[in-house]
Amino acid sequence: MAGGVSGAVAGLAALAAAELVSAAVRPEAGPVVAVGGAAIDRTPPAVKDWAIREFGTADKLVLQWGILAVLALFAMALGVLAVRHRVAGAAGVLLFGVVGAWAALGRPDSTGFGDALPSVAGAAAGAVLLYVLAGCAVRPVPPGPDQAAEAAPGVWDRRRFVVVTSAAAAASAGAGVLGRTLNAARGQDAVASRRRIRLPAPASAAAPVPAGARLQVPGISAFVTPNEDFYRVDTALVVPKVDAGTWRLTIHGKGVRRPVTVSFDDLLRRRLVERDITLTCVSNEVGGPYAGNARWLGVPLAELLAECGVEPPARGGPADQLVARSVDGMTIGTPVDDVMDGRDALLALGMNGEPLPFAHGFPVRMVVPGLYGYVSACKWIEDIELTTFDAYDPYWVRRDWAREAPVKTQSRIDTPKPFARPRAGTVTVAGVAWAQHRGIDKVELRVDDGPWQRAELAAEDTRDTWRQWSYRWRATPGNHTLTVRATDRTGRTQTARRTRTVPDGASGRHSVVVTVT
Repeated sequence: MAGGVSGAVAGLAALAAAELVSAAVRPEAGPVVAVGGAAIDRTPPAVKDWAIREFGTADKLVLQWGILAVLALFAMALGVLAVRHRVAGAAGVLLFGVVGAWAALGRPDSTGFGDALPSVAGAAAGAVLLYVLAGCAVRPVPPGPDQAAEAAPGVWDRRRFVVVTSAAAAASAGAGVLGRTLNAARGQDAVASRRRIRLPAPASAAAPVPAGARLQVPGISAFVTPNEDFYRVDTALVVPKVDAGTWRLTIHGKGVRRPVTVSFDDLLRRRLVERDITLTCVSNEVGGPYAGNARWLGVPLAELLAECGVEPPARGGPADQLVARSVDGMTIGTPVDDVMDGRDALLALGMNGEPLPFAHGFPVRMVVPGLYGYVSACKWIEDIELTTFDAYDPYWVRRDWAREAPVKTQSRIDTPKPFARPRAGTVTVAGVAWAQHRGIDKVELRVDDGPWQRAELAAEDTRDTWRQWSYRWRATPGNHTLTVRATDRTGRTQTARRTRTVPDGASGRHSVVVTVT
């Protein structure tokens, strides 16, 4: 019991000291974040897919709590060991510090050996404390016949142990809170810079959303997804908070005749356009929630690349891949032809009328309609390099995802929900369909194994946004399966063949089972 408590308190002290030191280095260097990031980097795509499917946007929180749980168990085990072998127990804590330091130095965004300091300092504090507490937790040895009880070696003073462990736990908790507070304060300049931003009116405004684009059907997805509801899927355990005043973006590489570095203010002074664009994550299962529609404000990326002298491969340019790099080390590769083919590829500064939220890439991110996010939507972008697909594999391509990934034609039933129990009579079935940069031509619904029936499409905003649809179904009592399919403007109908998300997005048709009463 005493050994387990000693280990737990020593583990708490180690994490608290690491948190405090990370405030002087950077939050991303903390051992839990570093180890979590290393775990994400080395997790097979199928496992990542499972985590996103099972835990959704809480996957990162689950990972961090899982790491803490494992650390707690090992800390208690080391505490038990330390009661018998103090040096071995303390050495075990130091070993965990080595693991944390290795993970921090191996991260793509590592800034050097300073990133190892939080793990090293935390492990040292934990090892020393465990050594001390284990000494306090030694069980009493019965005195010999000629030895006074008070002189017996290794006497365990229960009160002293409780006082020392309580004081250590309180001090560790205080250090942890202080570290958290200081880390939060590090982002205040970024928060202040976002508050100061006043987005200018666009030179090219988005057309008003047609009145008929928003169906008044309870349960259907809102045509414009509020920022707070917009899906977030990325690998950042700590959301980067970048000061817009110090942010810079560099464009360079193969075929860039005039490399350039631009600031946030430089982008604000350029021609800004406003566009409605639906984004979709490649991790979205058929019928899944990882699609959202927003009004984006940004700089046309093709214009900026052209000013740098970039020519697309279709016109003889030597680079066929644009590699965007994020401040957290993420690399995302996008076909240059897709960025420069006339679509509204943006360096986005605004989202739904306000500066980008931090979770969605503030101060600047990429938005390219028609491509899954992992090959287009770099958040917290700070570097663009022109290269070739043969010369460089970005983060996700190295993990078995496809190099190029246009969004597949998909549709979803939003209402009724699976296993709903609507009453017999007219039931409105409704949802959304998308085929960004191609547009949706029709949506059809099938009840059980009956014929496909054409649904009513809401008005189209643009071919880069999803479309709402509805169908008035005369429901009869019993169990029924409702299935939806969409056809895009190229004439391609959504396939019935089911595939998983790896390597280039899920395919298949969404269906729900309901019981009509």
